[in-house]
Amino acid sequence: MVLLDTNIVSHLMRKRPPSILIDKLHGQAAGTLATSCICIMELRHGAARLHDHGLLWGRIERDILQWLEILPVGLEEALLAGDILAHLRAKGLPIDVEDVLIGATALIKGLTVVTDNIKHFQRIPNLQVEDWLK
Repeated sequence: MVLLDTNIVSHLMRKRPPSILIDKLHGQAAGTLATSCICIMELRHGAARLHDHGLLWGRIERDILQWLEILPVGLEEALLAGDILAHLRAKGLPIDVEDVLIGATALIKGLTVVTDNIKHFQRIPNLQVEDWLK
């Protein structure tokens, strides 16, 4: 199973999603695609900022979310995220808290994060990261 980052899901909402991404998704077995509840928050925030937010959110729910397992952030993920964030800040390599929570979720669940923000996610020790847009 893989965990799709917010930017990957956002690419799917384009009028013409990248064909390389569509090909990768079609190559996945049923039930192997997930995203984090943090990604849902980021998507909802982006949609809510638009005038026609209800239409966009409806498309996200109908066309994307029904095909993904939504992973929660629980105590174990929160504790690991706190440790990761402290480690990255001590090294002078901080990243957004949202990305740390997504990365911690993937680590706890043994998943690979699929993102086009490799630079940030690679800072998280032991996290498997792939960019399906290259």
